[in-house]
Amino acid sequence: MASMDFLSKVQNSNIWSWWRFAARWLRHWLPTGLYTRSLLIILLPMILLQAVVVTLVMERHWQMVTERLSAAVTRDIAAIIEILETEEDEADEARIVRIAREKLDLSIYIEPKQELPAPLPRQYFSILDNILEDQITLQIGKPFWIDTYGNGSLVEIRIQLEDHTLRVFTRRNQAYASNTHIFIVWMVGASLVLVGISVLFLRGQIRPILSLAQAAESFGKGQKITQYTPRGADEVRRAGLAFILMRERIERQLEQRTAMLNGVSHDLRTILTRFKLQLALAGESAGLEELDRDVDDMQSMLEAYLAFARDGAEEDFGTLALPQVLEKLRVDFELHDKVMTYNIYGNDVIAARPNAFARLIGNIAANAQRYANTLHVDVRHAPKSVILTFDDDGPGIPDELREDVFKPFFRLDEARNLNSSGTGLGLSIVKDIAISHGGDITLDKSPLGGLRVIVRIPA
Repeated sequence: MASMDFLSKVQNSNIWSWWRFAARWLRHWLPTGLYTRSLLIILLPMILLQAVVVTLVMERHWQMVTERLSAAVTRDIAAIIEILETEEDEADEARIVRIAREKLDLSIYIEPKQELPAPLPRQYFSILDNILEDQITLQIGKPFWIDTYGNGSLVEIRIQLEDHTLRVFTRRNQAYASNTHIFIVWMVGASLVLVGISVLFLRGQIRPILSLAQAAESFGKGQKITQYTPRGADEVRRAGLAFILMRERIERQLEQRTAMLNGVSHDLRTILTRFKLQLALAGESAGLEELDRDVDDMQSMLEAYLAFARDGAEEDFGTLALPQVLEKLRVDFELHDKVMTYNIYGNDVIAARPNAFARLIGNIAANAQRYANTLHVDVRHAPKSVILTFDDDGPGIPDELREDVFKPFFRLDEARNLNSSGTGLGLSIVKDIAISHGGDITLDKSPLGGLRVIVRIPA
């Protein structure tokens, strides 16, 4: 009993493994697009239905009609043989030949008795040979020889009688269902017409979905959408309307955030201006100098964040020439006695928000300039994206802090014991700009020994 249970488990495990293999194979080879999958949903049942009809119905119909036609021809030949064997007057043979030709549509020749030729080789699929041989054996029962392929339109039958050899020529369509292919042609032709009509309607249903996907992709990249209108089936229209409402809510929140930040900036600038004025009137002392530096840091942080928020909310998509931006940074590195190199593979103009993306490159380069001596920038075009790689020879960032550095106001200056002139917004701004373009940013260890920053945005 235990062995049977073990065998059952082994069989079930084999079936399950084969099922998983088949599922993986189908997922790998089947198309992933909605349009092609919808076409398969239409085509596969139609092809399967036609295969069943042709295999079961048409083959049975073909065989049955051929059997009846072959049986009729064989009966005519059997009747002629019976007349020849019962008729003693050889002068009547001409009359029999004439009757066979005029009434039965058979061409017969009565020849002296001779040996029959060797049987011809069978074709791979010869339903006529099989059925005709069976009918001659059943109804006539004499030695015979048939040739169904010597003359394409005729079938020759030789039957050995007692004193003669009867040669019979009949048209192929008298013994064989030769017009069955017409039904198949009509069936396949009608199916192709129906598939063509289905494809036209299916394209009309898929096009609104593709428009919705394109609009969502453009919105994810931060581009403005002005030409999208929900179309298609009710479900697609509902999804399109939901997308439009979501986009309007997000844009309204961004506008409210920008308006709030502008108001906050106005109020805070007024307060910071009063602080600086009071500090200037208070004179000079050690404590006041520290307070003055704190006010300057606060103002620089406020200006940096507000400038980023204003650029992200107001700037439209355009083109950015990377050589101009990178060459300007290279000159700046050279003025600070540091080295920056860059390589651009492919098109050197990318689609982006020019000011925002220039800020992204500038913030990464500024961090490298602050903490490293060498920076190399590599720009490559993938099939659907643009990849910018920044490698420096600085101290790098520990693995456990690589996610924290993207948080606003998070700074590594205290740990590195370097200057504290930064605002803590550099990499968080870079992250926001990359996401607003539909891309992302990752950190890794650089081959130069420092930090590698990889920025990937859609092309």
